[in-house]
Amino acid sequence: MTMQPFTHEYFMKKALLEAETAFSKDEIPVGAIVVVNNQIIARSHNLTELLHDVTAHAEMQSITAAANYLGGKYLKDCTLYVTLEPCQMCAGALYWSQISKIIIGAQDHHRGYRVMGTQLHPKTEVIFGVMEEECSQLIKSFFTKKR
Repeated sequence: MTMQPFTHEYFMKKALLEAETAFSKDEIPVGAIVVVNNQIIARSHNLTELLHDVTAHAEMQSITAAANYLGGKYLKDCTLYVTLEPCQMCAGALYWSQISKIIIGAQDHHRGYRVMGTQLHPKTEVIFGVMEEECSQLIKSFFTKKR
């Protein structure tokens, strides 16, 4: 029996590496990747401090990079792996991108899109809790360090 290397955990680990890069840059440690046909076509992490841009969230960076890679604005047949539940801004952009699937590590009980009442595209499949503990711990460590 052969193991399938391309699991949700495999790709979430790649997103977590992006989040760790953000942490090392003193950015809120959120990482994201976009995958199509088991190939990573975009990787990103928060860059709001570096770019002095409130819209430079990991998801926004990944949406732009993936659209550029694909040569079109829609991310149909793509999967976003993100270490933290998207905010309402990112959820809105994901809605418009018509992304097929979003895999989320940690929930954001304070600023996540669900708490804020934001909708994703009706055809977007969402899976929560992939590597939730590792994703949550990185965020908690960052804010503990800040206080």
